[in-house]
Amino acid sequence: MVRALSEAYPDAKAELDFTNPLELLVAVVLSAQTTDVRVNLTTPALFAKYKTAAAYAAADRTELEELIRPTGFFRAKAGSLIGLGAALVERYGGEVPGKLEDLVTLPGVGRKTANVVLGNAFDKPGLTVDTHFGRLVRRWGWTEQEDPVKVEFAVAKLLPAKDWTMASHWIIFHGRRVCHARKPACGACLLAKDCPSFGSGPTEPEIAAKLVKGVEAEHLIELAEKAGQPKRKAAG
Repeated sequence: MVRALSEAYPDAKAELDFTNPLELLVAVVLSAQTTDVRVNLTTPALFAKYKTAAAYAAADRTELEELIRPTGFFRAKAGSLIGLGAALVERYGGEVPGKLEDLVTLPGVGRKTANVVLGNAFDKPGLTVDTHFGRLVRRWGWTEQEDPVKVEFAVAKLLPAKDWTMASHWIIFHGRRVCHARKPACGACLLAKDCPSFGSGPTEPEIAAKLVKGVEAEHLIELAEKAGQPKRKAAG
């Protein structure tokens, strides 16, 4: 399944725009309860104004809130960013640490955020368990766990560490484009034959194809056609 996903999404990567670890860390904090697209529209002005951890620590709260308002929950996020900047200055000389145990001590940073930063800014293996990731691995029967940390540990046992970061991207891409929460495009899914949840959404290829999203839609539908669907059991 992972091999098939790698062929489906060869260009998969973090969908947040950033140029350094601090920018990625801030972007991930802002991405809570909103879309990566919305964050990417918001961060250019933010990154232009706040270039260092010290700048966030010393930020005027009202100005910061106004800049990040489009991402929602802007008051709480502003508090996290100011606290994050202060913690980086006080504990790590203003630099983003490259260890998970250090990252998770920072305001607004949990294991998911830490793994995104480790995998994409420091090239260290990390599994990013967001809502898409959790939904898909449960549908696939990789784990029955609901808690993100337990999901992370369960999937980590199934995949070699070298694949963790890219597998996270592939799975999240698939969740956003094909295996939707409410109506998965089962009939246009390249993993149909291997998926124990096949049939959770429309299985007719023509109907399912209309549910596939993203610029890769045509490519994904072609791969699904080549892969085929599970053989239907004869009646009786």
